[in-house]
Amino acid sequence: VQLQASGGGLVQPGGALRLSCAASGFTLDDYTISWFRQVPGNEREWVSTIRNRGSGSRIYYADSVKGRFTLSRDTVKNTAYLQMTSLKPEDTATYFCARGRPPLGSIRDRAVYTYWGQGTLVTVSS
Repeated sequence: VQLQASGGGLVQPGGALRLSCAASGFTLDDYTISWFRQVPGNEREWVSTIRNRGSGSRIYYADSVKGRFTLSRDTVKNTAYLQMTSLKPEDTATYFCARGRPPLGSIRDRAVYTYWGQGTLVTVSS
């Protein structure tokens, strides 16, 4: 089982990036996939979740990114995407994707995720 996160980089405020989370060794839509982000010295913060197909593939967002970020899943490529637009300096962080089967009430709890990608750095700066 592997999750490979990519797509980070340097972008100006107001810009956009698309992060990818490529899955191998399992079928992506059998699991809940979430994105978290972390700034050095801070706890890892939940960003967004797409639930597994059996739970209706519903998508959830943190208030801080709602309306700006869009999470999607490509079942053919077995990859999840986080499209980020209207980026702000406070979005600067290392972004991680994670796999789990959390109950709905626990999707923000990083402890329930069993596999994590390696992280991809997003820097929003002029």
